[in-house]
Amino acid sequence: MDSRMWPCPPCGEVTEFVQPPCVDGHIDDGGECPEWACAGCGAAVVMGELSLVADVVRQRHAA
Repeated sequence: MDSRMWPCPPCGEVTEFVQPPCVDGHIDDGGECPEWACAGCGAAVVMGELSLVADVVRQRHAA
């Protein structure tokens, strides 16, 4: 599982963020999934291009 260190507002410090398995098909074409979760508290973040983030939000809202 890929991980990165980023500031986590709920934790109040820099923590490890992990990338859960992508179920939305973002990595099917070799891309990177924009969804990340704090390994400490589970807070979720979406990183990436604005158009990609908007697509994720639309897909989640439609489901």
